Amino acid sequence: MHTNSLYQEVILDHNRKPRNYGKLDCASHHAVGHNPLCGDRLDITLQLQNDQIDNIAFQGESCAICKASASMMTAAVKGKSRLDAETLIHEFRELATGKLDVNHPHHLGRLTVFSGIRDLPTRVKCAILPWHTLHAALNSIASASTEANNDPVQTVVPDNS
Repeated sequence: MHTNSLYQEVILDHNRKPRNYGKLDCASHHAVGHNPLCGDRLDITLQLQNDQIDNIAFQGESCAICKASASMMTAAVKGKSRLDAETLIHEFRELATGKLDVNHPHHLGRLTVFSGIRDLPTRVKCAILPWHTLHAALNSIASASTEANNDPVQTVVPDNS
């Protein structure tokens, strides 16, 4: 199957039937992500126990790419350690921005279906918003925005509540 066709099929499937969609009532960590350019907004809740993601969920209003990325992200990080999740966050960001060589060892597995997003610069932020929001949640930061500065993984606002 052609990579572009596989990408479209995966996006459509995860958009129609997102995995881990909803909110965890007993979340230990939470963050809100926002992409002001396109209006995507996500809430990510997770249960972190002994430095492992026991459960994770997302909800919000977003485009198909953002929703599919969030769906696949939650499936990929569930059961992983915080360190493994941070590795995936970094690698996915590198993949989406065209900096990751998929022919070299990495941990993304099926997430490489998003490798073509680098050719759609206006959609890169849609794909990486869930990952930035997960990074914020893991680090007990209340929110993340794709527009706060030049490094979206660092675009976080401390929770001062």
